[in-house]
Amino acid sequence: MRPLDDTIAAIATASGAAGLAVVRVSGPQAVAIADAVFRGNAALGDAAGSTLHHGWAVRAEIGPEAGRAELDRGPGGPGEPPARPFGRASCAPSLNSALAPAIPGSARASVAAQVVPPTRPAREAVPPIKARAPAIPGSARASVAAQVVPPARPAREARAPLGAQAPLGSERRLDEVVVALFRGPHSYTREDVVEISCHGGSMPAGRVLEALLAAGARLARPGEFTLRAFLNGRIDLAQAEAVADVIHAETAAAHELALSQLAGELSRRLEAVSERVADALAEVEARVDFAEDVGGIEVPPHVIEAIAEAERSLAALFEGAAWARAVREGLRVPIVGRPNVGKSSLFNALLGEERAIVTDVPGTTRDRVSEAIEVAGVRVTLSDTAGLRESVEPVEAIGIARAREALEGCPVALWVVDGAEPLASEDRWIAERLRSKRVLVALNKRDLPAVTRAAQVTALLDGEPVRVVAVSAARNEGLEELRVALASLLGAEGAGGHAGAVGNARHAEALGRARDALARASAIAGRGAPGEIVALELRESLAAIGEVTGRSVGEDLLDRIFSRFCIGK
Repeated sequence: MRPLDDTIAAIATASGAAGLAVVRVSGPQAVAIADAVFRGNAALGDAAGSTLHHGWAVRAEIGPEAGRAELDRGPGGPGEPPARPFGRASCAPSLNSALAPAIPGSARASVAAQVVPPTRPAREAVPPIKARAPAIPGSARASVAAQVVPPARPAREARAPLGAQAPLGSERRLDEVVVALFRGPHSYTREDVVEISCHGGSMPAGRVLEALLAAGARLARPGEFTLRAFLNGRIDLAQAEAVADVIHAETAAAHELALSQLAGELSRRLEAVSERVADALAEVEARVDFAEDVGGIEVPPHVIEAIAEAERSLAALFEGAAWARAVREGLRVPIVGRPNVGKSSLFNALLGEERAIVTDVPGTTRDRVSEAIEVAGVRVTLSDTAGLRESVEPVEAIGIARAREALEGCPVALWVVDGAEPLASEDRWIAERLRSKRVLVALNKRDLPAVTRAAQVTALLDGEPVRVVAVSAARNEGLEELRVALASLLGAEGAGGHAGAVGNARHAEALGRARDALARASAIAGRGAPGEIVALELRESLAAIGEVTGRSVGEDLLDRIFSRFCIGK
């Protein structure tokens, strides 16, 4: 991992046509570098933090005198060294102790910023100004009143009015911009941060970024701004990963789950478990070190109970794990069944559109057709598959092979059975391959006289508890009941109480190891095992929890996590 004592820059908004684009700069020289490319009514180096400035971005290079006052300014004021120490946080900090963006529409979101006006009226096409809270939502700093003020100090004499053709010598104007200045530690990364809002489109932001790089910034790596927020102690690792989940959320439930983790819900629950385990470990180790004074090295009953309680707390995080993971990652659900049972009709009915071809001829569907719907906050990708049967027709055989692959690889399946016909050998073959999966059965054609009953279908699955819903895809009957049953199968029942549920596969693996270590510690302590052995298990549990919060994590893991982020975040 590269040292984080330099200054980075990147475009923080998506490419393409848009109302505005934002270029972000962060690091010890962020203000000096931004000053080299910004021409407004006042120098950024002279401005206070949490202010907005209107002007022009220009192509410029830092000379020997440019930005000297800012480069000489240390993180705490004049006379202090400009570089600030960087180190990974030794604990999981809460968002309550650092800058967090206010919820749109809330009272805290109405925070305004100081605006330094240009020397002439702004054009009507100036990009919209986005002001973000410079401090903790709800704190005294978050109640700063909006005001338009003149610059605190006179503008530099060398700077020309905004209307000049060449702001400074041979400099060329790149775009009309609004600059947001955040002084560390009251910023996203806890470093000095400058965000330059320019007109949307790839060209304005790209040219501004080029100018910043020429002025001394380094192009940020994917996720490096959030990585710095983690390393500087503003957020823990679980919260950092939630940033990516917020960005990639495709449903409201996924967004809410990610926001819960970003706000520290999972971190707080893990911190409580860690404290309980650490207290137990401290007492166990004290008994080992001072056995003669405390009467033996066995673990006392109250410590065993504390370990068991920590184990139960971790187990509770897994109660909504299936639903949380489905919400976070989405789920593929193939619609399977033998030919001509109404799979394509049901597929179209659930989508609310004629997406798949429907005929009375068996074997019409030759390839998988997939579309996404939302079920209880989960993005469910339904796949209409070819009817499962033996076929010598080459194209249909390929489609059947793909349907079998989908059936073998899915954790959840929607099995369509023709309720107006007797069960066939193909149904029995399908049932054998569904016995280890979560299955929802749609007993189709309920508008016709019933021949096959729900009990007969469940019997094919060895009597396993399977929800069977009678539907009529042709008449759109029973579809709402089918959706409710599918939501229940995904674990949506009681989902409101799973705000801190484990939806991240990496978290689930690490916390599973932590839970298992606690279970072993509790068991061996109950059998009177020496404290040294119990202490080993407790340390393993703490280390595994630390992999989630970031207390005990290596650079390789950090590189893997943040490489999945977009550049600029």
